[in-house]
Amino acid sequence: MQTLVQLETFEAEIKKSRFLALAAPVDSPEEALAWLSEHHHVDASHHCWAYRIGQLYRFNDDGEPTGSAGKPILAAIDGQDLDRVVCVVIRWFGGTKLGVGGLVRAYGGTAAQCLRNATHAPIVMMTTHRVRIPFDSTGAVHALLDQNHATKLSENWTESGLELEFEIAEGAVEFLRDTLRDGTSGRIYWMDE
Repeated sequence: MQTLVQLETFEAEIKKSRFLALAAPVDSPEEALAWLSEHHHVDASHHCWAYRIGQLYRFNDDGEPTGSAGKPILAAIDGQDLDRVVCVVIRWFGGTKLGVGGLVRAYGGTAAQCLRNATHAPIVMMTTHRVRIPFDSTGAVHALLDQNHATKLSENWTESGLELEFEIAEGAVEFLRDTLRDGTSGRIYWMDE
């Protein structure tokens, strides 16, 4: 699965109507809806959109015939194996009716081209873990977390040492577990096991 790196735009004119597609990475439905409200043009005829965030998805035809706009935009997202993406296609009506088939091609095609033009990046699933470390191993553990690109989230000093919460890429957990065990002579306790 991939997502977008940043905002992407693409514009097309189809039978005198102007279509502007905008797509961006998002992490939640709430973020997608907030992003959509920020990209609303009051002078436009329609704002048709879709988002996909894991198993969550939603689309909207915004007054166009049912299934002619939002669903083709979602199909463009899914067709490029993208996730955590929102896409809106804004239409300024140019006076020529396109028919349902023409609308499907216009909205879906504009969204698809916008998404093809965008820079994609793999989605890295992160996991959160908590460990308990004796005082004399804290320096080594901090260094090993940094070397393995873990992000420290919180530290709690106790009478026996440090409780540390961190986040790391899902695929790196086993290697880090072995590295921390070896770097502390087995004196690290994983609190989430």
